[in-house]
Amino acid sequence: MEGLSVADADLVVYLHPSKSSKVSQAILRELSSSLFKFNEAFGGVLLAYDVNILDKQAKILSGVHPYFGVRLKANLLLFSPKSDMLLEGKVVKLSQESIHVIILGFSSAIITAENIRREFKYKTF
Repeated sequence: MEGLSVADADLVVYLHPSKSSKVSQAILRELSSSLFKFNEAFGGVLLAYDVNILDKQAKILSGVHPYFGVRLKANLLLFSPKSDMLLEGKVVKLSQESIHVIILGFSSAIITAENIRREFKYKTF
């Protein structure tokens, strides 16, 4: 399927000291908050992840903020469609001004009237 890709990433997750007793749970919660949202650093929408914690020791950030950083290695499933890619979807609403679709069962998209090709005609009965 075009638009889906798997990426290996070396990440650093910054956690508050109050989460130091349950680091693994805090890491998963932090990564889960990025699911189904566009992330500029990843270049797409994060759909799934698999994480390996590299260090058992975290590094405290210098400065005002008391957060500590944990290094991770992660496999990421990303949705990052590009121009002229063929995507599968289901039309959920059709009008003269737009076509509303659900792509891959999770992502909504709208094709506006100026982007609909001339050979497609909208007829009302």
